[in-house]
Amino acid sequence: MKYNNVFKYIFVIVVIVLILGSVYLVYYKKSSNIESEIDENDTNQVQQISVVENLKMGVQSFDTLNPLLTKNKEIVNIDKLIFEPLVNITSDYHTENCLAKEVNKTGDNQYIIKLDSNIKWQDGANLISKDVQYTIELLKSLDSIYSPNVSHIQSVDIPDSETAVITLDQNVPFFEYYLDFPIVSSAYYFNENFANSTKIPIGTGMYKIASIDNENILLVTNDRWRKIKDSRPKTQSITIHRYNAIGEMFNAFKLGNIDIINTQMSNYSDYVGTMGYNKKEYLGRNFTYISFNCNDSILSDKAVRKAVCMGINKENIVSTLFTGTKSVANTCLDYGSYLNNSDGVVSYNLEQAKKELQDSGWTYTGNRWQKTIDRYARKLILSVVVNESDQEKVNVANAISSQLNEIGIKLNVSKVSPERYYQYLNEKNYQMILTGVDNSISPDLSYFCGENNLANYNNADVASQITDMDKIKDAQKQVNEDVPYLGLYRNKGYVILNANVGGNFTPNSYFTYYNFNEWFRQQ
Repeated sequence: MKYNNVFKYIFVIVVIVLILGSVYLVYYKKSSNIESEIDENDTNQVQQISVVENLKMGVQSFDTLNPLLTKNKEIVNIDKLIFEPLVNITSDYHTENCLAKEVNKTGDNQYIIKLDSNIKWQDGANLISKDVQYTIELLKSLDSIYSPNVSHIQSVDIPDSETAVITLDQNVPFFEYYLDFPIVSSAYYFNENFANSTKIPIGTGMYKIASIDNENILLVTNDRWRKIKDSRPKTQSITIHRYNAIGEMFNAFKLGNIDIINTQMSNYSDYVGTMGYNKKEYLGRNFTYISFNCNDSILSDKAVRKAVCMGINKENIVSTLFTGTKSVANTCLDYGSYLNNSDGVVSYNLEQAKKELQDSGWTYTGNRWQKTIDRYARKLILSVVVNESDQEKVNVANAISSQLNEIGIKLNVSKVSPERYYQYLNEKNYQMILTGVDNSISPDLSYFCGENNLANYNNADVASQITDMDKIKDAQKQVNEDVPYLGLYRNKGYVILNANVGGNFTPNSYFTYYNFNEWFRQQ
């Protein structure tokens, strides 16, 4: 009897252990489920999912996740995790094939694009050349941030499902850079009014949209992504919180409710303080510079242009006027492009500035330089035009005037109305003008060195080289030595990361989330 009771107790204990083990396994499996239970045949049918690895982002003034319709800069950035282009841009501004496996230029105005036939949309359909044609037709009809990319595309022919033949209406230097627009599915939007469609967009990228509501957007790993086997993201879901005001978003970051903010606001520390987070700076493409008029009777002398450049301490201007919120810029491509060449850039050197003038026949008399030009004695007095409504540039112009005065070059600051300022720009009838431009991601230098450029700069060798990838660095060196322009500074961008976010961070002004498959949030 005693043994029977013992066996009964053992039996009961075993049964209890088995039951507890079964409950634990069910719970563990449930809590570890990080995949969306979306029905792939109905992308709008979004069901409850459970997530373990999750990164939290924020976006202000959300409009739409549709990559061709959004005007929100951060959504454009996030969309690159969901939608892919024919050609991608790397962190140092190389081009690399993405949806296209080949891009071949077959003439001045024609490109043949071969698609990667293994790529699938997240609903399982194959990527086809019709998708490329459809996307380009949409961009030509929509008011999209990508519409300028296709403005010179005359036609798109699709001889087969893997080939698109693009014909341009003129030669476009470095056209490959303009193929960075996201491709959308033609079949998915068949018989839909694209601009008014309520369907959740689908892509071919690393993530797919699981749900969108008035407060949050949820992205989850796209198991049909072409690199999923080799580069499965460590972060398997992303929650994007929507905010009406920038202050709300920064406050959420301080409270730990979001992990990442991408901003070009130089005063971000006013919102989040200076401690408890990491940041990564990158160079923006807003380039501020001085354009010299190379046709001017005084500034046509390269020695004068060099002396002016050597008399300006850019580092001092940036540190005193902007307290580190800008970065000194020397050339129009020094935002991180691998094609940038700073060889020959004229640097700050007061003694060398004086020597340049002396060697060019200028003499220093009565605290001013003078020289006989066209039988007239001319004093080295210059003027720089600046937009009076742009106080930042007015301050810079005044600082430059003070610096040049130290070496005997008088610079008058001509503050003019915005209307008059743009008239000066169009007519190019100034001596010097302080201006700026948002550099394209393309390394095309036609704006600075081509026909009708702001400096009235004319160098036939440079003009023939600036559209040639193999010669563009030589062209830049010559431009640096000829100094038709003086680069001053450019803006900065910042990726602000909570301390628990890890990964390989190499942002630029084109894309924040390079190597995002390696980003993660530590538990």
